[in-house]
Amino acid sequence: MQVKIEDKSSVKKVLSFEISKEDVTKELNIAYKELKKKADVKGFRKGKIPRKVLENRFSKDVHEDVAPRLIQEAFIEVIKEHDLNVVGGPQMDPPELDPENAYVFDITVEIKPELDDIEFEGIALKQTKYEVSDGEIESQMHMIQKTMARKETVKEERPVEESDFVLIDHEGFLNGEPFDKTPKIENYVMGIGKEVMPKEFSEKLTGAIPVQDLEIEVPYADDYHDESLKGKNIVYKVTLKEIQEEILPELNDDLVKDLGKFETLDDVRTSIRENLEKGYAQRIKHELSEQVFQNLLEKYEFEVPQAMVEGELNGITMEAEQAYSANNTTLEEAGLSKDILRTQYRDVAEKQARRHLILDKIITQEKLELNDEELEKSFGEMAIGMNAPVDSIKNYFNMDPKQLEYYKHTQLEKKAIDLIVQKGSVTEVEPDAVEDDAEIKEDNASKEEKE
Repeated sequence: MQVKIEDKSSVKKVLSFEISKEDVTKELNIAYKELKKKADVKGFRKGKIPRKVLENRFSKDVHEDVAPRLIQEAFIEVIKEHDLNVVGGPQMDPPELDPENAYVFDITVEIKPELDDIEFEGIALKQTKYEVSDGEIESQMHMIQKTMARKETVKEERPVEESDFVLIDHEGFLNGEPFDKTPKIENYVMGIGKEVMPKEFSEKLTGAIPVQDLEIEVPYADDYHDESLKGKNIVYKVTLKEIQEEILPELNDDLVKDLGKFETLDDVRTSIRENLEKGYAQRIKHELSEQVFQNLLEKYEFEVPQAMVEGELNGITMEAEQAYSANNTTLEEAGLSKDILRTQYRDVAEKQARRHLILDKIITQEKLELNDEELEKSFGEMAIGMNAPVDSIKNYFNMDPKQLEYYKHTQLEKKAIDLIVQKGSVTEVEPDAVEDDAEIKEDNASKEEKE
């Protein structure tokens, strides 16, 4: 076998193969020998069929079986021999096999770029000193009150106010005719100022006194997410039936006992503080990570295999589809599509691919490994986050070794980031200083764009 490797770029290569006629003949002989044992041709005993008859009847099938095997074996041999770190699937248009000639074909592959050692020690990092305030805790306590609130009908005659809920019937009309996309709905409770209904509803209902019939005109924009309403002018006939007030329960120990996990208000406040502190800890890690990669991505330029970018884009579009599906809608209903997302997020996907390549290099460079204790700890943290038994997490990964290897690699990437931060030059700053710094950078970026 002869092989020629041509560099199309630092990450793309064309492998040109020539498998000799002798090797092709050898493989065909093996294939026809196996076929002779099991072929069934009328007029011939099994195992006694002449080669010529087999070629006349089955040559196409034999060639279609032998050609992929020749390609696969040749490809694997070259990848191992030249230690090519291939990413994505190989690209080729396999030619037909000709028994009278050598088998010649090209395969295009992308490989991971070879990076020089990454210098990451001493990166200047700013770590924000977030502190949980009493106001944040009380805000969370108020949210608990809101979730346990009840609504009561307002008995006095008064106009609708901004904090009210209203009980209404409504039906939409297009050009004076009932519109099947806005059918009549009765006894619908809506909050004034909430975004569930068009803002025109809140504007028209505020100040109205029940019981009252109203007409509310809603001009839907040309870029409205719902195709059935996009660009249409719908007139809603609305009956304001009653006003409802939200009554918050008294915040006391008896109330929080209904939550099931707590005995006193102090228990709840302690739990809220702990959760907020965990949230701030995660935020700090994220902010430090972003600073690390802002520094490294600016410092190291290299070509990224498009297969890796496409892989990141697939993940982004899949997550978007799942997020919309969880809200009982689709990308299309939101005025989006996979193609739109792939265009919008291509730069993001390329940056994510660059991050992975940099981390891969640091993992290799620093000989980072994940020991059994660290893996067990990560399983425990995952179990807590998913509110699931640790054994269930382990069983899932034991059933899918590929997922386990991928998971281990993500943990190694986290370990690499922690190492970079640990070796960095970290300065603690107040939250306002970080915000001011971000605003300055944003202003400078805007000026650069204008220039």
